[in-house]
Amino acid sequence: MLYQRKHNLYYVYIMASISRVIYVGVTNNIYNRVMWHKGETDNNSFTSRYRVTRLVYYEEFEYIDRALSREKQLKGWRREKKLKLINRLNPQWQDLSLQWEK
Repeated sequence: MLYQRKHNLYYVYIMASISRVIYVGVTNNIYNRVMWHKGETDNNSFTSRYRVTRLVYYEEFEYIDRALSREKQLKGWRREKKLKLINRLNPQWQDLSLQWEK
């Protein structure tokens, strides 16, 4: 189970809406962060306003500096390049968090 690991790991993740609005973020607890995005109700936040609730991509890192560097890299990419990354590994844009055991 991804979210029950004993040592600290860091994650760069991409969340998406049904209409494929995407959001890139970084966290040290992907389970809690994804659940936070799914339950977000503050309409001033990007993820709530655009209903960005599906985890469509993530990467795992042992060191925070590498995770932050990768997040910055992905945020600097054009939308088309991010879409290619997601499509290559998750062509159906399935919500990967649905695979987690409760």
